[in-house]
Amino acid sequence: MATIYDVSFLAGVSLATVSRVVNNTGKVSDKTRQKVHDAMAKLDYRPNTIAQSLASNRSNSIGVLVSQLDGPFYGPMMREVESALRAANKHVIIAAGHSDAAQEKDGVEFLLSRGCDALIVDAEILSNGYLVELCQGKTPVVLINRHVDGIDERCVHLNNLQGGLLASRHVLEKGHKQIAYISGPLFKLDARERLEGHRQALAEQGIAFDENLFYEGDFREEGGYEAMAQLLSRGRDFTAVVCANDQMASGAIAQCLERGLRVPEDISFVGFDNIPFPRYISPKLTTVCNPIQDMGRMAAHWVLREVYDQTDVTFCHRFEPELVVRDSVITR
Repeated sequence: MATIYDVSFLAGVSLATVSRVVNNTGKVSDKTRQKVHDAMAKLDYRPNTIAQSLASNRSNSIGVLVSQLDGPFYGPMMREVESALRAANKHVIIAAGHSDAAQEKDGVEFLLSRGCDALIVDAEILSNGYLVELCQGKTPVVLINRHVDGIDERCVHLNNLQGGLLASRHVLEKGHKQIAYISGPLFKLDARERLEGHRQALAEQGIAFDENLFYEGDFREEGGYEAMAQLLSRGRDFTAVVCANDQMASGAIAQCLERGLRVPEDISFVGFDNIPFPRYISPKLTTVCNPIQDMGRMAAHWVLREVYDQTDVTFCHRFEPELVVRDSVITR
């Protein structure tokens, strides 16, 4: 088995130069770097990551707990996390929580057992107390898509209440007074905050919240489809629907179209998240931008700054939503 000494001899460079190339640290000319890579390829040399870990007390791996592995929301987030860390020669180990407290905790414990240098945690069910205690441990932890009082500096999150306000204010400003609302599952903090924004927008206009125009969905297309069927079956008039995410809005619109209802002429729609596909459907969906990709990148930057002392990376904790106006809301 080839060693770093063999690579050094074949490339005609020092051991320190080979180390800089392998670990992507320090300055090495392109010509010298290529000589080292050529020697490594010829010798089929691979760095011993276990030995490196023992020597540096670093595994160069970051554990990531993500709520779900499917859907159009978490993929872009994970892509940005992995890309930012890979650019710094770090690797990710992924576990999924599946919106279940036991599985989320099991995922955290698994990642800790792998000796990860830090954890990026997207936990929907784990209690605030558990997360505060987790952040007090030896392994650095940053939370994504969640805010917990007392560990603010470790939270990368969206102002979801403001997003709910923006969505509902928009339809109100367009003259709609009878507005239905499809929320996400209310055990999730972001769903509760978006609903609170909706309630506040109604209160600003002196409009009472009507339970008959409310349905608790599940953040999935099928849930939006079922929610719309239930709302239409109640016999209450409404001219607009605000949905707590774009996936449910897509399902709700499909239900309307199947019943011969026109969108937005009969019923207007607003979504939330600004995932890719609603901008290509007809009508193009008005929504609230949730910059989950930027949040993923910021969580990775927190790790690079706090764990690996890369002080040149940008970082911010809280993101503000923006309304994206398209074609799915008409003026009444």
